[in-house]
Amino acid sequence: MTRILVERALQPTQAATTSQSRSTPFDARSDLELSRLLAALDEGVAEPDVARKDHRSQLREVADTCAAVLQEKTQSAEVFVQLVVRAERQRDYKRIDSLADALTLRFAPSEICELARSQNIVVRALAQEALAQVPTNVLIGILHDPVDSEIAREALQRQARDFGSEQARQIMGVLDQMDLDAEEV
Repeated sequence: MTRILVERALQPTQAATTSQSRSTPFDARSDLELSRLLAALDEGVAEPDVARKDHRSQLREVADTCAAVLQEKTQSAEVFVQLVVRAERQRDYKRIDSLADALTLRFAPSEICELARSQNIVVRALAQEALAQVPTNVLIGILHDPVDSEIAREALQRQARDFGSEQARQIMGVLDQMDLDAEEV
């Protein structure tokens, strides 16, 4: 399946590639395989031994194709981080914007919370921005999760402060009151 995805993406006709790659199923295994292939190709491009310029450009072309397929299909937080780091290294800010747009469309709120805990500052900022745009009701549901509750709380604070969300402000008031009550006990 992974080979088919890459072969179709490498075909010269871009219009056919886009429609075919969207109809091809994508799974976690393909995600992992393409991620590993991309890492290996990027290493190959960076190696000084790759003396022949045409060989290096071919490696770069296949790596860019793998990255494009992953960008279009991935639902993995780890792969998302890999793509952001790669785009950041290449100073490809347009790609970083595209990746940011994909966050709320393709990733579950729990995955976005995981990204908000990333060691990479760019990934963390993108995830925090995406969470601030998640519907308040979804963030309220995350408050019950012991791992993600603090991240959801920060997103609610941001919605109340930066976006003037009355619902978020009310929830934060209740949460603050609950914290005071818990401290008194």
